[in-house]
Amino acid sequence: MNKQISLYEELKWRGLIHNITDEALIEKLNQGGLTFYLGTDPTGDSLHVGHLLVFILAKRLEKAGHHPIFLIGGATGSIGDPKPNAERKLLTREQIDHNALCLHQQVEKLFKCKLVNNYDWTYNIDILTFLRKYGKFFNVNYMINKDTVKSRLDSGISYTEFSYQILQALDFEHLFSQENCQLQIGGQDQWGNITSGLELIRKMHGTDAQAYGLTVPLFTKSDGTKFGKTEGGAIWLDAKKTTPYAFYQFWINTPDSDVIKELKQFTFLTKEEIDALEESFNQEPHLRKAQKALAKEMTIMIHGQAAYEEAISLSEALFSGKISDLTKEEIEIAFAGLPTIELETDLPLIDTLVMVGAASSKREARDFINGGGVSVNGWQEKDLNRLIQKAQAIGETYTVIRRGKKNYYLIKHK
Repeated sequence: MNKQISLYEELKWRGLIHNITDEALIEKLNQGGLTFYLGTDPTGDSLHVGHLLVFILAKRLEKAGHHPIFLIGGATGSIGDPKPNAERKLLTREQIDHNALCLHQQVEKLFKCKLVNNYDWTYNIDILTFLRKYGKFFNVNYMINKDTVKSRLDSGISYTEFSYQILQALDFEHLFSQENCQLQIGGQDQWGNITSGLELIRKMHGTDAQAYGLTVPLFTKSDGTKFGKTEGGAIWLDAKKTTPYAFYQFWINTPDSDVIKELKQFTFLTKEEIDALEESFNQEPHLRKAQKALAKEMTIMIHGQAAYEEAISLSEALFSGKISDLTKEEIEIAFAGLPTIELETDLPLIDTLVMVGAASSKREARDFINGGGVSVNGWQEKDLNRLIQKAQAIGETYTVIRRGKKNYYLIKHK
């Protein structure tokens, strides 16, 4: 990016700004030195790719000389931000504390920031203090017009979840008064909660109080739904929940229509580097240089260089069909998530194809084999009498069957 361009202009070019609450924020961002916060509730023990855009923005602001605070919602997480269509299941204090510890550890690897937990300043507020000190500043008509509440009015919303926006507003006011925090950033779906915090700050500290909000666009699937836990298909940042290989594959399979946008939003590649990738993409899309660059940058950012190199090695082995070169452990990584069929005895390949669902009948299985459409551990198999045996399995544990180009089936020998 040209050195003459301002931080705000770069963030706009990268598609990292959905909305701001005040034009005065632009100059504040460009000057640097602003204390800001972002937060998440510990409703799970890992962040996922749906969280990443706001963390990428935070990392950019930190690099530009601003001062980040990361807030874990130990208090707000015990209530739950209202979902559009259902009441959240309440977590136990033990679950919340465990999740909070896991998230803290993940965030510390992403960027340098001060870590706080809103439970520390809310656990000892009694109900009368809560209502008199904070509740009196919230108009019910104002609260029910927030999108998160309005969407639940027909189906019903508990007072517990209805009060969520007051608790989050309390967070912003606390950090404003105690940490000189002037900015909250979050996803565009947090706009209502952010503006509630601004309202509270101005009512408690006067209309001249300088506080701002900034939202990033939501990272959505091609059908417009969010990447998250409850929406299904979550891609976690925890390597135990989503392997680095699967994480790499997620980015390498980015649709052509999204890849340049995501290079701008998620990576720290320069404008010149992205422009060069876009030119290659336009002229030679089949080389998929843009997707490869995106997958490389994201995998290294979250899992490190060694994990990226392992993902490349696995990808090349699978692409070339050299599955037999993989170890038992690499098979487990490469095919994590693929349904596994256990086999206790040797079984003819024909019967195996029917058993795993690769063929609807023995006749169809024979046709697939005769046509050269079946491979076993990476090798094309045309022997109709071939047995699937533990002795020939990878690490004496796994047999990988492929029918056609993309249909894989994993056999685990007991």
